[in-house]
Amino acid sequence: MGNIKAFLDAPNLGPLEKEYILRAIDSTYVSTVGPFVPEFEEKFAKYVGAKKAVSVQSGTAALHLALYELGIGKGDEVIVPALSFIASVNVVLYVGATPIIVDVNTETWNIEPEEIEKAITPHTKAIIPVHLYGNPCDLDTIISIAKEHNLYVIEDATESLGAFYKGKQTGTFGDFGCFSFNGNKLITTGGGGMIVTDDVRSAEHIKFLVNQARDASRGYYHPEMGFNYRMTNLEAALGLAQLGRIDEFVEKKRKYREIYRKELGDIPYIKFQEEYDEARGSWWLNCIKFDRDIDIDYLIQQLKEKGVETRRVFMPLGEMPYLKKYSKPAPNAYRIYKTGICLPSSTLNDEDAIMYAISALRKALNE
Repeated sequence: MGNIKAFLDAPNLGPLEKEYILRAIDSTYVSTVGPFVPEFEEKFAKYVGAKKAVSVQSGTAALHLALYELGIGKGDEVIVPALSFIASVNVVLYVGATPIIVDVNTETWNIEPEEIEKAITPHTKAIIPVHLYGNPCDLDTIISIAKEHNLYVIEDATESLGAFYKGKQTGTFGDFGCFSFNGNKLITTGGGGMIVTDDVRSAEHIKFLVNQARDASRGYYHPEMGFNYRMTNLEAALGLAQLGRIDEFVEKKRKYREIYRKELGDIPYIKFQEEYDEARGSWWLNCIKFDRDIDIDYLIQQLKEKGVETRRVFMPLGEMPYLKKYSKPAPNAYRIYKTGICLPSSTLNDEDAIMYAISALRKALNE
């Protein structure tokens, strides 16, 4: 098994993707005009169960537009979890609002509803729950809190495509759901993202905004400030091909999780991200933490030498110099970061590669 390589999050591309890309090239529509863009939006909305989807250039752009469309800005506060990719908090600063960074649940690693309630002030306008690594948040409680305090909910579902909570896909519970198609995500368009909503009027306005708010009927006339956030026809073609394979991808991710849990379950100091009741994760990345002191950086290097790609979990947002003043105490997030590691999860892997990664991890821990 020495020649096996276990990939962390590499994209899975094949003949179908080549076929769609060539169709886009042959059509000569390679930029932001072309038939694949609306087709991708329509099929994506249908897949997740939303009324409308608007394609954009990144998951970050989707989050930014959601805040902008809701009119959130200077003087407003937005609650975000301490454990997330940096985009979840940067977008709050983009619109001039104040992020309030709160701790996560020690078992699910997702934003802790009790911490949300404690952080609410008269200035709070929205919550951005992040379905970390494809694990759905406690959406019932979060939506209930939001309704009680008249707050917006923008789901950061950038890592959770294909994940369900009580039979509905993540991204369809809040006012907006935001997805990423970066090269390392469950499906990819190279770059790109999507914003979904059941608010048809808002979706139409966002579609207008992503094209620099241009009123084409009057030439280059722009009645309001817009953004250059459009997805290209080439990207949408790739996305359509990937969407056609999504069931295969999600099934693999869940299978890897089963294998990891079965094969590592006898090690008492290894703890997995746990799901809430009635949630079913899509497990973009399978991650664990250790209930004992481990030199994570050294472990990652040992595994790398054996051809096993891993990485640390996200660093708590409060560690960033420009975010310290916005951060509440987050001991759970810091503990998860200190002892957590993301394991090979790419759908390029087969079960042999996952077993090889497990064998290499066991050996490294014993050493």
